[in-house]
Amino acid sequence: MNDGYSRSRPGSYTSPPRREGPGGGWPRPFPRPAGGIRPKAAPEGSEHWPKPWVQMKTFSYAPAIYPAMVGAVSPDAKPGNLVTVIDKNGRPFGHGLFNPLARVPLRVIHHGDDAFGEADFIALIDRALDLRLKVLDLPAQTDAFRVIHSDGDGLSGLVVDKFAEVLSVQIHSLGIWQRLPTVLAHLKARLGTTRTVIEVDHPVAKHESIRVGEIASDEVRTVKIREHGIRYEVNFATGHKTGFFCDQRENRRALTRWCKDAEVLDLCCYTGGFALAAKQLGGAAEVTAVDLDENAIDQAKRNANLNQTRIEWVHCDAFSYARQMRKDGKKFDVVVLDPPKLIDGRDEEVFAEGMLKYEDLNSLGMVITKPGGLLVTCSCSGQLSSGEFEQMAIRSAHRVGRKLQFLDRTGAGADHPVMSNCLESRYLKLLWARVW
Repeated sequence: MNDGYSRSRPGSYTSPPRREGPGGGWPRPFPRPAGGIRPKAAPEGSEHWPKPWVQMKTFSYAPAIYPAMVGAVSPDAKPGNLVTVIDKNGRPFGHGLFNPLARVPLRVIHHGDDAFGEADFIALIDRALDLRLKVLDLPAQTDAFRVIHSDGDGLSGLVVDKFAEVLSVQIHSLGIWQRLPTVLAHLKARLGTTRTVIEVDHPVAKHESIRVGEIASDEVRTVKIREHGIRYEVNFATGHKTGFFCDQRENRRALTRWCKDAEVLDLCCYTGGFALAAKQLGGAAEVTAVDLDENAIDQAKRNANLNQTRIEWVHCDAFSYARQMRKDGKKFDVVVLDPPKLIDGRDEEVFAEGMLKYEDLNSLGMVITKPGGLLVTCSCSGQLSSGEFEQMAIRSAHRVGRKLQFLDRTGAGADHPVMSNCLESRYLKLLWARVW
């Protein structure tokens, strides 16, 4: 399940394909689902449970309930329904969005035995909005931020970013899709936005049985935003995910304290966020930014022009560029490594292949960092834990005879919150270290 917890995009590698789950049967009226859910017969006493209901076979506070965890289902439970969740002992446990056709047939959005209805669903939207608008006061700082962070806001399957007057929306759930008109109307009323861009990945639409054409996006190609005084153009036609990575906002600002009069290298620069911050706000002497994605480099150049900033943009594979710099003996004061997701699952082979890529890129980055220089290495692979990421960086350093002096560990901004029952929401990890 992605749900916005990664920032996968074309880069200097081939992303491994997702693995299909096992098949399975489902009695009428539902067709054979991809997830393989096999509901049990309704247990004795279930006639008194609030309908529609879904019973869990195992106890879990996780928001994503997979097929093997689903037990009995009331006959009147329809795809997309808000259902009462019953625990394995027959007691009310919470409420969730049900879809027997999906890989995640139950997404729990409320825990507790109290009543929960459609109005309470909108209350969850307001809770997410209050965090951004009242607690964090983000509109005073930027016009681009994450509005709803899926499970991090208790709204599994919904990711929304605000870019100026545009809402960029990702849908991963049929239940969310069915409620989208109401959700969008409420968001627009509170945020003052006027246009919406909606994205449903084809595999998601297929497995969730979402008919994408039923709700149309507005005709929006680009919009201009401002972050820490820097202007960016967000291109929804060529951009990845929701169009711009708000999750690195505070890290981009943090980088600037290290850049005064420095030579900075931004590997896997995408549309130039770190590069522009280093030059515009940090006062770097020279900034070189590299990415294999031609569209991203073109957009980065437009962003530099918006800010009348000179940066050396290089359209090249990050690994190849770093090897060439090593061969040439070139070293930089500051090196930023922000690759796309390199691990796409906990499958042993896939995980090992991704780790090798991380180690290779980090070793190269350390070799081309001046002694005492700053390395900022990032990972957006949700399957990679913070501890595993740190151990990878240590192995990479020792592999090339270097040591790391760790200065900080950071992640996404507070508009990308993490719920205690879904730690995989903490997908973005950064290590800040001097290289010796």
